[in-house]
Amino acid sequence: MKPKYKRVMIKISGEALAGGNGFGIDTKTVNTISQTIKECSDMGVEIAIVVGGGNFWRGREGEGMDRSRADYMGMLATVINSLALLDGLENAGLTARVQTAIEMRQIAEPYIRLKAVRHLEKGRVVIFACGTGNPFFSTDTTAALRAAEIDADIILLAKNVDGVYNSDPHINPKAKKYESLSYIEVLNQGLGVMDSTATSLCMDNKIPLLVFGINEPQNIKRAILGEKVGTLVS
Repeated sequence: MKPKYKRVMIKISGEALAGGNGFGIDTKTVNTISQTIKECSDMGVEIAIVVGGGNFWRGREGEGMDRSRADYMGMLATVINSLALLDGLENAGLTARVQTAIEMRQIAEPYIRLKAVRHLEKGRVVIFACGTGNPFFSTDTTAALRAAEIDADIILLAKNVDGVYNSDPHINPKAKKYESLSYIEVLNQGLGVMDSTATSLCMDNKIPLLVFGINEPQNIKRAILGEKVGTLVS
């Protein structure tokens, strides 16, 4: 089957890498996700990834702590997840690179846009770590920013919920799932798809956003093939 998209940005939440454990890294889950990404790469799709750090630390957890310091701790958590995913991708037979927004040369490459694009053109998967390198910005915003920089066709937002609902489906069993939304509807209704900065960035750069559940990793492949999964924001 022919993929619908040539270059994609996949945003994977840190919690997704924890599997059902809720904390830390579940190797089996990482390997399953990596295998699906390998199948997509084999179809000729260029893949960039941003991973969250919520399975270890979220900036808002540091209550009473300096906000910038708490956010930097979250950035370091994304590096742990990125290295775990790098290992999974290599075990699946892919060539991949981690680029960090904060320099740590012994661990990964520094983020250089043209170098990242070159990796993608050569069929390598690129994982962006450390967020934007700045506090007060989420990894959602990182995904939107890097997607704009590398000229991605779409952002695939892999979450622990299978789309966008009008209320939390974990709390409200009657919550209604949307098939499609506009950026303005997401912003006006305060829907928790991405934070408002990330949503605005996608809107300004006309980058469509597909929100779907990562509990079934094959959804990544289905999304790339253009099958109906999750909620499309455009």
